[in-house]
Amino acid sequence: MKLVNPPIHLAIIMDGNSRWAESEGRHRDEGHRAGAKHVRTIAEACADLGVRYLSLFAFSTENWDRPRDEVDFLIHLIGETLDNELDELVERETKVQFIGERSRFPSQIQRKMLACEARTAKFEKLFLTIALNYGGRWDLTNATRELTQAVQHGYLQPDEINESVIASYLATRNLPSPDLCIRTGGDRRISNFMLWDFAYTEFCFVDCFWPAFEIDVLQTALVEYGHRQRRFGGRRELNRNPSLVESS
Repeated sequence: MKLVNPPIHLAIIMDGNSRWAESEGRHRDEGHRAGAKHVRTIAEACADLGVRYLSLFAFSTENWDRPRDEVDFLIHLIGETLDNELDELVERETKVQFIGERSRFPSQIQRKMLACEARTAKFEKLFLTIALNYGGRWDLTNATRELTQAVQHGYLQPDEINESVIASYLATRNLPSPDLCIRTGGDRRISNFMLWDFAYTEFCFVDCFWPAFEIDVLQTALVEYGHRQRRFGGRRELNRNPSLVESS
């Protein structure tokens, strides 16, 4: 399928693994495993449909508050998925980066993240960002702390701080702002994901759970996005990322 105007950057809040498992009469761990496996299907479809940047909300700063056995399984699943998918990511020429506070993860998981980023660093077919122990408030707080330190050390003057400078201190600084965010699972909220970056992002909320988010549902969302009129607060109709729009 050829899309006329695909989003340059698509963000997805992958929600509903546990509820999908419950609806199927399975243990929640099977839901998380099915959700992790489904990432490859959707990532490959996005690349084929013309999406250049794909950002996935995989583990939030609030997810640590889940039951201990569930958190332990999710951490194990992260490491297992990195082991199983790295060769495929290389084969598909996908560049991977992780955003979020890594220090809370076991050192073995941190090493696997670094190895994945290093091995895929040269690729440009798809830029895949995986948010692990990430939260929009954490990102803004961390950026504010670093900005304050820069001012204290004389590297930056207060009157030099503008939107571009703030953005350069965020974990998402290497990414264009998302054009479209899809959330699966039926909830209509962004749950602390990319708070700064979502200023002019379009949203699509779908009721199906993440493991059941099929390619045809993705295509429908992208086609519907292509028909939206995006003005970014102005009059001119643009359906591109504002950071990539040429000044006139």
